[in-house]
Amino acid sequence: MQVSQQEIHEFIKLAIAEDIKDGDHSSLACIPDNVTKKAKLLVKEDGVLAGVTLAKEIFHFFDPNSSLDVFMNDGDEMKIGDVAFHVEGNAQSILKAERLVLNCMQRMSAIATRTKQVAKTLEDLKTEVLDTRKTTPLLRFLEKWAVRIGGGTNHRFGLYDMIMLKDNHIDYAGGIEAAISKTNAYLKKYSKELKIEIETRNLEEVKEVLSIGNVDRIMLDNFSYEDIKTAVSLIGDNYETEASGGITLETARSYAECGVDYVSMGALTHSVKNLDLSLKAIN
Repeated sequence: MQVSQQEIHEFIKLAIAEDIKDGDHSSLACIPDNVTKKAKLLVKEDGVLAGVTLAKEIFHFFDPNSSLDVFMNDGDEMKIGDVAFHVEGNAQSILKAERLVLNCMQRMSAIATRTKQVAKTLEDLKTEVLDTRKTTPLLRFLEKWAVRIGGGTNHRFGLYDMIMLKDNHIDYAGGIEAAISKTNAYLKKYSKELKIEIETRNLEEVKEVLSIGNVDRIMLDNFSYEDIKTAVSLIGDNYETEASGGITLETARSYAECGVDYVSMGALTHSVKNLDLSLKAIN
């Protein structure tokens, strides 16, 4: 998934509506509107930098004549004291953009850092780390962007671009066979080409899915390591496999060593602590 400039600009407009409304009165009160100033993005915590490309778009949105002198790019390892970039432009515009830039970059850098940590533990294995839909409403595109910067892979973006038959879908539909059958009939009726993933809760459900077929990926949710190994052996190369359910940085490799194609981790986005970055004036 690539992030479009239009999507970024729509996001910035929403942020302005929330934060600025009828004006940044702090800046308007004491900063002349024709003053040009500089500032630097200071790193105050080790990690993986993310959001530089976004920051450039935000500064340019507020001041089309602003310029960034970039010293570090998205995905770079950063250390305390590093300076990621200098920005020069209208002083009022820099001040209006400051908190939006920092909020986004701190969040994205935290996600990219956690993703990179997981990806490094899996780098000699075939398994890829996936994000989930456990994201902040309206910030999903930023958070999934950060996952990619950190070396992870995006799962479905939303409810519209992949079918995932989870436990509640299966129970509401009347069981695994009914859920799969109805789903394939729906896709055929509306000429939609969407991959189908189905969640299984135990080995008996895995066997049932295998007897029915007509899916693309089988999720193994909250399985023990031994049961995942057994499931992977049963499934073979017939379907993609995904381990899910409370997977952490500390346990990701153990799940991957069971032979699954993917491990999905809500923790990449739902429980990270923002990294410390600061925008400081240059006089």
